Amino acid sequence: MKNRRLVCPLTVVSALVLSGCGLLPGGGGTRTVNVWLMRDSVSDDFLQRFTESFEAEHDDIELNFTIQEWTGIGKKVTEAITGSGGPDVIEVGNTQVAQYADTEKLYDLTLESVRDLGSEDWLPGLAEPGSIGGAQYGIPWYAANRIVIYNKDLFARGGVTKPPATRAEWLDDTEKLNRDDTQGIYLAGQDWYTLSGFIWDEGGELAVDKGGQWTGALDSAAALRGMEFYKDLQSHGQGPKDADEQNPPQAEVFAKGKVAQIIATPNAVPVITKANPGLKDKLGFFPIPGKKAGQPCAVFTGGSDLIIPENAPERAAALDVVKALAGEQWQTELARAMNYVPNKASLASAVDDQEATATMAVGAARGRATPNSPQWADIEGSNPIKPYMTAVLQGGDPRQAAKDASEQITSGLAE
Repeated sequence: MKNRRLVCPLTVVSALVLSGCGLLPGGGGTRTVNVWLMRDSVSDDFLQRFTESFEAEHDDIELNFTIQEWTGIGKKVTEAITGSGGPDVIEVGNTQVAQYADTEKLYDLTLESVRDLGSEDWLPGLAEPGSIGGAQYGIPWYAANRIVIYNKDLFARGGVTKPPATRAEWLDDTEKLNRDDTQGIYLAGQDWYTLSGFIWDEGGELAVDKGGQWTGALDSAAALRGMEFYKDLQSHGQGPKDADEQNPPQAEVFAKGKVAQIIATPNAVPVITKANPGLKDKLGFFPIPGKKAGQPCAVFTGGSDLIIPENAPERAAALDVVKALAGEQWQTELARAMNYVPNKASLASAVDDQEATATMAVGAARGRATPNSPQWADIEGSNPIKPYMTAVLQGGDPRQAAKDASEQITSGLAE
């Protein structure tokens, strides 16, 4: 893994920032807080501004940022928090907190969450996976979730004059758009994150915790209704039934101009417009519709939390860093700089002038996360949900396929 200090930026920076990042020796009595952030989570400009501001307010603290790669990060973080003298603050995926908390080597941030950070207003898709056994170990940092990206010209040509307000309207509109040489929607058969939202919207779950024992729940009546809706929607396009949204990349398929809609995060937009600049002013966005008007569908919330290891050498100073990064000022700055959803619904107005991100923020209010089990990462690795979806889409018995997948989930979460 390739690490780098904060200041390998493209611009020249002052000696103050260089010193703040640990590249020049600090003065006597200065504490250095080592922070691990993930590749592409923030820009160099954001880190420079944050460092300058934070160090001006904390003249006895220097910040040293190391950028990590997502590939292989689980093993590296586990080794760091179970060893000695590791980093003071670590950015982790929101659904990864449970596996790190399972080591019993994370600092309990419950007090700071309530007293200093207004945890009652956090987005549920970030807050819930950071809470283990009633204690808050992960502090929500930023969020991202799926929205519907559509081609305005194809909507107009198909007679759809406004985005649908409900799932029923959405299904009708998509059927109407799926004609001639136009796909109503491109939805890959194994897009299980999108399926999860439909299952949650029906009141179902991927798995349930029964007294400490996790059980797969894809075969519940509610979960089966979610899969039924997915099948109906997916039929109004030519998405492959046996592949996910990356095979082929759905943004590239959409860019060819013959697909009316895809379900994706806004980071698909630059991919689309790079492949087809002519679509730049023809893209529209709306939250994934829910069953009721005015209430968008539940969505999987991805993003990051901040954790502090028990072994953090500068834990007190680390707390100040986390409070700043997760506080209102820098949440607003981060959202605007990176087109993220802030960690609180009350801060969503920070991205009102960014149409795709503002749309994402509407959906984030009903965000959810995957089951909060330390073993869920292993389930995603083998992922019995994908072949279950393919089996149903190819005409298999939904109940039997769901039962088989649920049993595999139960077995995997029991390990």
